[in-house]
Amino acid sequence: MAAPAQRAVTAEWWERLVARLIEALVFGVFYYILFIGLWTLFRSVGLLELFGGRWPEVIAWFGAGLVYTVYDWVSHSTGGRTFGQAIMRIRVIPADGAVVTSRGLLKRSLLYPGPTMLMGIPVLDLGAAVIAFGVGMLILIDRPQLRGPHDRLAGTRVVKDLGRPDSPKNFP
Repeated sequence: MAAPAQRAVTAEWWERLVARLIEALVFGVFYYILFIGLWTLFRSVGLLELFGGRWPEVIAWFGAGLVYTVYDWVSHSTGGRTFGQAIMRIRVIPADGAVVTSRGLLKRSLLYPGPTMLMGIPVLDLGAAVIAFGVGMLILIDRPQLRGPHDRLAGTRVVKDLGRPDSPKNFP
């Protein structure tokens, strides 16, 4: 009898993209709320022009990126998927006999979406964007498994959650 990970159907690239876009929308709203609050605070205490007026943006990006990264790690460690993946009915499972640890999932989250913490910092934001773009492109060219570098680092793959009784629900 085949292992559940081998019977699982690999999620399509567009399902993964839509799941991330759903999450990006929510965390984007969080970023803007944080940015407006910080901008107001810095303006009221007369420090808005500190570092060329970029300080609220840097702190907001770092804070929102940190929250997103920690959320991604905790969600995958406890339930095997994030809310965007739940909406798209996909989940993260161990790849072909791999043992997935919480530490491996932390590395996965630090590689993607971790670079969002750097988005407000000049020059580093370009590097973060290149990493995000590169992860997406590598998922597209990895046929048939569609595993990105963050999946390979953690020993995971993203599959469709078909709701079968034998579908993997969580990590062992």
